[in-house]
Amino acid sequence: MIPKNATALVFDSTSKTFESKAVALEKAEEGETVVAILYTTICTSDLHTYCGRRPLDSPTILGHEIVGKIVHLPTTNTKDYTNQELALGDWVTWCVYAYEADDPMAQKGYPQKSTSLYKYGHHPFHHQELNGGFATHCVLKKGTAIFKLDPRLSLKEIAPLNCTHATIAGGIRLAGSLANQTVLIYGAGMLGLSAAAMISTLGAKQVILCDLNRERLVLAKKFGADLILDSQLTTAEKKQILLESNLSLDVVIDTTGIPAVMEEGIELLSIGGISVWIGAVFNQPPTAINAEMVVRKLVTIKGLHNYIPEDLATAIQFLTRYHTRFPFEDLVSAEFQLKDLADAFETASAGEHYRVGITPTSH
Repeated sequence: MIPKNATALVFDSTSKTFESKAVALEKAEEGETVVAILYTTICTSDLHTYCGRRPLDSPTILGHEIVGKIVHLPTTNTKDYTNQELALGDWVTWCVYAYEADDPMAQKGYPQKSTSLYKYGHHPFHHQELNGGFATHCVLKKGTAIFKLDPRLSLKEIAPLNCTHATIAGGIRLAGSLANQTVLIYGAGMLGLSAAAMISTLGAKQVILCDLNRERLVLAKKFGADLILDSQLTTAEKKQILLESNLSLDVVIDTTGIPAVMEEGIELLSIGGISVWIGAVFNQPPTAINAEMVVRKLVTIKGLHNYIPEDLATAIQFLTRYHTRFPFEDLVSAEFQLKDLADAFETASAGEHYRVGITPTSH
């Protein structure tokens, strides 16, 4: 049954404050699914918005790494994206956007770039729409790819699925088969650890992770990294390590968005290598690419922003199968109640936690 009221913590980008708002929620529009939010994690992109690095029309309800429990199903659709039957009480996640299937960009294979796109955790709150994770409920629009979840997974494991893990699954899709490939991942944040774990299960020859933070590099070993590199090493020193290890670099996945790092990745790639850029999601200085190097080395550069629904399906399959192998649950190492969201963002901004979890005050 749909509750009469919900609570949302609404963010104002000018004052950088969160205000508790009561939202009437007595009925859903045709095709909409209503979920009670069980858990939300603060994503790095939420922090970009909070800190002013990424502009966003506010006020808005932030949060898109969400786990929900179905409290209302539309009569027109009772199956998830993979054709599993849905029922009241099911745990679900969903793509971070809704779209119309006949949109021209969706028809091209880029639903995340549809002109009809509706993004959760990003849409303005002007009409009091419950579309973000920092609330007690979320209303899923028609055109949202919903996925039923195995409740044996923990909320901490599940919450980042529809952002971190799905994005990495999309990056791997762009990279192609990684069997017997040597892969370098820049950045040992949650994206990088997810990439190392996922790639290590795909038959890669070597998984290399590069970062400035020594503690994160040590942790990367628990997430499938075979070799770790200090980012402070020069490009020449990194080349020497690869040479001494008899490794030829086939794929680079960048999660940092730092121009100098992306430039170095191109230089380290071997002939025919592929560089997948994921991290450049807010404005940075121009990236200087040596065009002759790209041409002579037959290098391919691919960018990914968000993902397609199939990537989320892949991520769910991965986590369901391998969650006991990799300690993803430990990456959510601080928790707050929804009413303390401002404190949670301050804690997350300090950078000491991979993820900070938010539990609603009511379901």
